[in-house]
Amino acid sequence: MRLRRLRKSPEVRSVFSETEVRKGKLIMPMFVDENISKQEEIKNMPDIFRLPLNEITAKAKEYEDIGIKSILLFGVPGHKDSTGSASYDRNGVIQKAVREIKKETNLVVFADLCLCEYTDHGHCGIVKGKSIDNDSTLDTYAKIASSYAEAGVDGVAPSGMMDGQVGRIRKELDSRGYEDTLILAYSAKFASSMYAPFREAVFSTPSFGDRRTYQMPYNNAREAIREMELDIEEGADAIMVKPALFYLDLIREARNRFMLPIAAYSVSAEYSIIMSAARNGIINLDSVVDESLSSIFRAGADIVISYFTEYILKKEGN
Repeated sequence: MRLRRLRKSPEVRSVFSETEVRKGKLIMPMFVDENISKQEEIKNMPDIFRLPLNEITAKAKEYEDIGIKSILLFGVPGHKDSTGSASYDRNGVIQKAVREIKKETNLVVFADLCLCEYTDHGHCGIVKGKSIDNDSTLDTYAKIASSYAEAGVDGVAPSGMMDGQVGRIRKELDSRGYEDTLILAYSAKFASSMYAPFREAVFSTPSFGDRRTYQMPYNNAREAIREMELDIEEGADAIMVKPALFYLDLIREARNRFMLPIAAYSVSAEYSIIMSAARNGIINLDSVVDESLSSIFRAGADIVISYFTEYILKKEGN
């Protein structure tokens, strides 16, 4: 037996390829900032920008034109306070962006649902003393979900890792007539060191403590499975593992156990590390991007949120 027969040319390798980076299964994150009038490149994320509201729709149209099917929105509000009240304002930054993008494009639009971008302390929930209060945070998440659904979002993506968040959001959406609004749950979101560039992007570094009391310990796999099981029971339409590259084992375990769609978020530092290595001549960008994303799909992800989505689709069109 000579397995090399399956590898003898690019054409043969393509025919027998078991995994491919599926362009239509990539989601592009977008940052919309209420405080700026022109786009600003994010310091440690080359070629990724914060966009003002007056440019967000044009960029979304550009994404649609090159073949991107779906986006995930993150907002930077003009006002932050201790309760993150701007997050559920009907005329908030995400709500405005969703309405405009849905009016002008056929993109599938998800909106991240959390408080860290909207609170003056940078935590993902309501602070009482020096602790994050789970249940009062759920009430705020419900308000955010309802306001996003009213704006026309296709799906909300709760990322705060509060216990019961999916069930509370599902109940709120259904009670207000938004039964068709999807919940893409950040089910296994780990307390990772790989979020630093993102926190710079949306100015959400906690002003005290850290997020380890609510995000997952990175050395606990069984606990991650329990989180996924609970979100499924509470009504998640799809579940997510975040980050991706250091957690391929969890993506595979989720694929083996669950029948609903599995998403993986290849986070900001994964992007920044690869870009830095490429710009310093250490690696070939094209081949490493393809290999890294292939590994995530090979592990079992149906959908991958990647900052390389625009790059891949533009390269595909050339």
